Amino acid sequence: MEQTIYWKMHRLEREHWWFVSRRSMIETVLHSRLKSIGSGSRILDAGCGTGGNLDLFSQLSCDVTGLEMEPGAAEIASVKSGKAVVIGSLPDQVPFRDESFDLIVLLDVLEHIEDDLGSLASLAAKLKPGGHLLITVPAFSFLWSDHDKSHHHKRRYRLPELVRKMRQCRLDPTYASYFNTWLFPLIALVRLLHKIRCFNTTDDLSMPYPFLNKLLTHIMSSEKHILKRGKLPFGVSIMAIGQKQ
Repeated sequence: MEQTIYWKMHRLEREHWWFVSRRSMIETVLHSRLKSIGSGSRILDAGCGTGGNLDLFSQLSCDVTGLEMEPGAAEIASVKSGKAVVIGSLPDQVPFRDESFDLIVLLDVLEHIEDDLGSLASLAAKLKPGGHLLITVPAFSFLWSDHDKSHHHKRRYRLPELVRKMRQCRLDPTYASYFNTWLFPLIALVRLLHKIRCFNTTDDLSMPYPFLNKLLTHIMSSEKHILKRGKLPFGVSIMAIGQKQ
Protein backbone atom coordinates (compact mmCIF):
# COMPACT_ATOMS: atom_id res chain seq x y z
CA MET A 1 0.00 0.00 0.00
CA GLU A 2 0.97 3.63 -0.36
CA GLN A 3 2.59 5.43 2.58
CA THR A 4 -0.41 7.74 2.93
CA ILE A 5 -2.71 4.76 3.48
CA TYR A 6 -0.59 3.53 6.39
CA TRP A 7 -0.73 6.96 8.01
CA LYS A 8 -4.50 7.12 7.60
CA MET A 9 -4.83 3.68 9.18
CA HIS A 10 -2.64 4.73 12.08
CA ARG A 11 -4.83 7.75 12.77
CA LEU A 12 -8.17 5.98 12.40
CA GLU A 13 -7.85 2.34 13.46
CA ARG A 14 -8.48 3.02 17.16
CA GLU A 15 -11.92 4.61 16.63
CA HIS A 16 -13.14 4.10 13.04
CA TRP A 17 -16.27 1.94 12.95
CA TRP A 18 -14.86 -0.65 10.54
CA PHE A 19 -11.66 -1.31 12.50
CA VAL A 20 -13.47 -1.32 15.85
CA SER A 21 -16.17 -3.69 14.61
CA ARG A 22 -13.72 -6.08 12.97
CA ARG A 23 -11.70 -6.29 16.19
CA SER A 24 -14.88 -6.99 18.14
CA MET A 25 -15.82 -9.87 15.85
CA ILE A 26 -12.31 -11.30 15.82
CA GLU A 27 -12.23 -11.23 19.61
CA THR A 28 -15.57 -13.05 19.76
CA VAL A 29 -14.45 -15.73 17.31
CA LEU A 30 -11.15 -16.21 19.14
CA HIS A 31 -12.94 -16.81 22.45
CA SER A 32 -15.69 -19.01 21.02
CA ARG A 33 -13.83 -21.07 18.41
CA LEU A 34 -10.15 -21.03 19.39
CA LYS A 35 -10.35 -21.76 23.09
CA SER A 36 -6.95 -23.49 23.02
CA ILE A 37 -5.27 -20.13 22.35
CA GLY A 38 -4.32 -18.52 25.65
CA SER A 39 -1.51 -18.01 28.09
CA GLY A 40 1.79 -19.16 26.61
CA SER A 41 0.53 -19.43 23.04
CA ARG A 42 2.64 -17.85 20.30
CA ILE A 43 0.75 -15.58 17.89
CA LEU A 44 2.00 -13.95 14.70
CA ASP A 45 0.12 -10.99 13.20
CA ALA A 46 1.30 -11.27 9.59
CA GLY A 47 1.02 -7.96 7.76
CA CYS A 48 0.26 -6.13 10.99
CA GLY A 49 0.41 -2.68 9.40
CA THR A 50 0.59 0.04 12.04
CA GLY A 51 -0.27 -2.43 14.82
CA GLY A 52 -3.90 -1.69 15.54
CA ASN A 53 -4.68 -5.33 16.41
CA LEU A 54 -1.60 -6.26 18.43
CA ASP A 55 -3.13 -5.13 21.73
CA LEU A 56 -6.13 -7.38 21.14
CA PHE A 57 -3.95 -10.47 20.93
CA SER A 58 -1.84 -9.33 23.88
CA GLN A 59 -4.96 -9.39 26.05
CA LEU A 60 -4.94 -13.19 25.66
CA SER A 61 -1.66 -13.27 27.66
CA CYS A 62 0.07 -14.66 24.59
CA ASP A 63 3.52 -14.11 23.13
CA VAL A 64 2.64 -11.79 20.24
CA THR A 65 4.89 -10.86 17.31
CA GLY A 66 4.15 -8.70 14.28
CA LEU A 67 5.39 -9.11 10.71
CA GLU A 68 5.30 -6.11 8.36
CA MET A 69 6.98 -5.29 5.06
CA GLU A 70 6.86 -1.49 5.36
CA PRO A 71 9.58 -0.28 7.81
CA GLY A 72 7.74 2.92 8.74
CA ALA A 73 4.54 1.05 9.59
CA ALA A 74 6.52 -1.59 11.50
CA GLU A 75 8.14 1.09 13.63
CA ILE A 76 4.77 2.67 14.43
CA ALA A 77 3.34 -0.75 15.32
CA SER A 78 6.23 -1.57 17.64
CA VAL A 79 6.11 1.76 19.45
CA LYS A 80 2.32 1.70 19.72
CA SER A 81 2.08 -1.86 21.05
CA GLY A 82 5.41 -2.44 22.77
CA LYS A 83 5.67 -5.71 20.83
CA ALA A 84 8.40 -6.99 18.55
CA VAL A 85 7.60 -6.28 14.89
CA VAL A 86 9.87 -7.98 12.37
CA ILE A 87 10.44 -6.77 8.80
CA GLY A 88 9.41 -9.36 6.23
CA SER A 89 6.96 -10.09 3.43
CA LEU A 90 4.89 -12.88 1.95
CA PRO A 91 5.36 -15.36 0.51
CA ASP A 92 9.14 -15.76 0.65
CA GLN A 93 10.48 -13.49 3.39
CA VAL A 94 8.99 -14.82 6.61
CA PRO A 95 11.99 -14.93 8.97
CA PHE A 96 10.75 -17.47 11.50
CA ARG A 97 11.43 -21.16 12.00
CA ASP A 98 8.89 -23.66 10.76
CA GLU A 99 6.35 -24.87 13.34
CA SER A 100 6.86 -21.79 15.53
CA PHE A 101 3.34 -20.45 16.13
CA ASP A 102 0.07 -21.66 17.64
CA LEU A 103 -1.94 -19.01 15.79
CA ILE A 104 -1.21 -16.79 12.80
CA VAL A 105 -3.63 -14.00 11.90
CA LEU A 106 -3.75 -12.57 8.39
CA LEU A 107 -6.20 -9.69 8.50
CA ASP A 108 -7.05 -8.15 5.13
CA VAL A 109 -3.60 -8.91 3.77
CA LEU A 110 -4.01 -11.82 1.36
CA GLU A 111 -5.84 -9.71 -1.22
CA HIS A 112 -2.72 -7.52 -1.59
CA ILE A 113 -0.46 -10.41 -2.63
CA GLU A 114 -0.10 -11.77 -6.14
CA ASP A 115 0.84 -15.27 -4.97
CA ASP A 116 -1.88 -15.95 -2.45
CA LEU A 117 -1.45 -19.73 -2.57
CA GLY A 118 2.27 -19.44 -1.94
CA SER A 119 1.58 -17.09 0.97
CA LEU A 120 -0.90 -19.48 2.58
CA ALA A 121 1.57 -22.36 2.20
CA SER A 122 4.38 -20.26 3.67
CA LEU A 123 2.33 -19.38 6.74
CA ALA A 124 1.06 -22.94 7.14
CA ALA A 125 4.69 -24.05 7.39
CA LYS A 126 5.20 -21.67 10.33
CA LEU A 127 2.30 -23.18 12.29
CA LYS A 128 2.82 -25.89 14.85
CA PRO A 129 0.98 -29.14 14.10
CA GLY A 130 -2.65 -28.46 14.93
CA GLY A 131 -2.04 -24.70 14.90
CA HIS A 132 -4.53 -22.29 13.36
CA LEU A 133 -4.54 -19.57 10.70
CA LEU A 134 -7.25 -16.90 11.02
CA ILE A 135 -7.89 -14.92 7.83
CA THR A 136 -10.08 -12.00 6.83
CA VAL A 137 -10.40 -10.86 3.21
CA PRO A 138 -12.77 -8.63 1.20
CA ALA A 139 -15.61 -10.43 -0.58
CA PHE A 140 -17.26 -10.39 -4.03
CA SER A 141 -15.57 -8.98 -7.09
CA PHE A 142 -18.67 -6.96 -8.05
CA LEU A 143 -17.94 -4.77 -4.99
CA TRP A 144 -14.61 -3.75 -6.53
CA SER A 145 -14.15 0.00 -6.07
CA ASP A 146 -11.64 2.84 -5.93
CA HIS A 147 -10.92 1.69 -2.38
CA ASP A 148 -9.55 -1.59 -3.77
CA LYS A 149 -7.48 0.29 -6.34
CA SER A 150 -5.97 2.74 -3.84
CA HIS A 151 -5.10 -0.12 -1.47
CA HIS A 152 -3.48 -2.09 -4.31
CA HIS A 153 -5.76 -5.08 -3.96
CA LYS A 154 -5.28 -7.92 -6.44
CA ARG A 155 -8.69 -9.52 -5.96
CA ARG A 156 -11.77 -9.97 -3.79
CA TYR A 157 -12.85 -13.49 -2.79
CA ARG A 158 -15.87 -15.71 -2.60
CA LEU A 159 -16.02 -17.99 0.40
CA PRO A 160 -15.76 -21.32 -1.53
CA GLU A 161 -12.69 -20.02 -3.37
CA LEU A 162 -10.90 -19.09 -0.13
CA VAL A 163 -11.80 -22.43 1.48
CA ARG A 164 -10.49 -24.31 -1.56
CA LYS A 165 -7.18 -22.46 -1.48
CA MET A 166 -6.79 -23.14 2.24
CA ARG A 167 -7.29 -26.86 1.63
CA GLN A 168 -4.70 -26.79 -1.14
CA CYS A 169 -2.20 -25.57 1.46
CA ARG A 170 -3.01 -28.33 3.98
CA LEU A 171 -5.20 -26.08 6.12
CA ASP A 172 -8.44 -27.71 7.22
CA PRO A 173 -11.15 -25.00 7.24
CA THR A 174 -12.79 -25.42 10.65
CA TYR A 175 -14.86 -22.24 10.29
CA ALA A 176 -15.70 -19.88 7.43
CA SER A 177 -18.31 -17.15 7.23
CA TYR A 178 -19.07 -13.87 5.56
CA PHE A 179 -19.39 -10.79 7.78
CA ASN A 180 -20.30 -7.11 7.51
CA THR A 181 -23.68 -8.38 6.36
CA TRP A 182 -26.16 -5.86 7.79
CA LEU A 183 -24.46 -3.02 5.90
CA PHE A 184 -24.00 -5.07 2.71
CA PRO A 185 -27.05 -3.67 0.82
CA LEU A 186 -26.05 -0.07 1.54
CA ILE A 187 -22.39 -0.60 0.64
CA ALA A 188 -23.29 -2.53 -2.54
CA LEU A 189 -25.71 0.23 -3.60
CA VAL A 190 -23.21 3.03 -2.97
CA ARG A 191 -20.49 1.24 -4.93
CA LEU A 192 -22.84 0.48 -7.80
CA LEU A 193 -23.94 4.12 -8.00
CA HIS A 194 -20.32 5.19 -7.89
CA LYS A 195 -19.50 2.91 -10.82
CA ILE A 196 -22.23 4.39 -12.97
CA ARG A 197 -21.20 7.91 -11.90
CA CYS A 198 -24.45 8.68 -10.12
CA PHE A 199 -22.85 9.12 -6.75
CA ASN A 200 -19.42 10.12 -5.55
CA THR A 201 -18.21 8.31 -2.44
CA THR A 202 -15.91 9.84 0.11
CA ASP A 203 -12.70 8.14 1.09
CA ASP A 204 -13.44 4.85 2.87
CA LEU A 205 -10.70 5.77 5.33
CA SER A 206 -12.25 9.06 6.37
CA MET A 207 -13.82 9.38 9.83
CA PRO A 208 -17.61 9.82 9.75
CA TYR A 209 -19.39 12.24 12.05
CA PRO A 210 -19.31 10.91 15.65
CA PHE A 211 -22.99 9.92 15.74
CA LEU A 212 -22.77 8.08 12.41
CA ASN A 213 -19.51 6.41 13.40
CA LYS A 214 -21.10 5.17 16.64
CA LEU A 215 -24.19 3.93 14.78
CA LEU A 216 -22.18 2.04 12.16
CA THR A 217 -20.03 0.52 14.90
CA HIS A 218 -23.12 -0.71 16.72
CA ILE A 219 -24.68 -2.17 13.57
CA MET A 220 -21.61 -4.02 12.32
CA SER A 221 -20.41 -5.17 15.75
CA SER A 222 -23.78 -6.74 16.52
CA GLU A 223 -22.96 -9.49 14.01
CA LYS A 224 -20.57 -10.98 16.58
CA HIS A 225 -23.52 -12.56 18.37
CA ILE A 226 -24.24 -14.63 15.26
CA LEU A 227 -20.60 -15.42 14.50
CA LYS A 228 -20.20 -16.73 18.04
CA ARG A 229 -22.35 -19.75 17.22
CA GLY A 230 -23.22 -19.60 13.53
CA LYS A 231 -22.43 -18.14 10.12
CA LEU A 232 -23.66 -15.38 7.84
CA PRO A 233 -24.62 -16.20 4.23
CA PHE A 234 -23.12 -13.12 2.54
CA GLY A 235 -21.24 -9.95 3.41
CA VAL A 236 -18.66 -7.40 2.41
CA SER A 237 -15.89 -9.52 3.99
CA ILE A 238 -14.99 -13.11 4.83
CA MET A 239 -13.51 -14.61 7.98
CA ALA A 240 -12.04 -18.12 7.95
CA ILE A 241 -10.05 -20.35 10.30
CA GLY A 242 -7.84 -23.13 9.00
CA GLN A 243 -6.14 -25.77 11.15
CA LYS A 244 -2.84 -27.23 10.06
CA GLN A 245 -3.33 -30.85 9.13
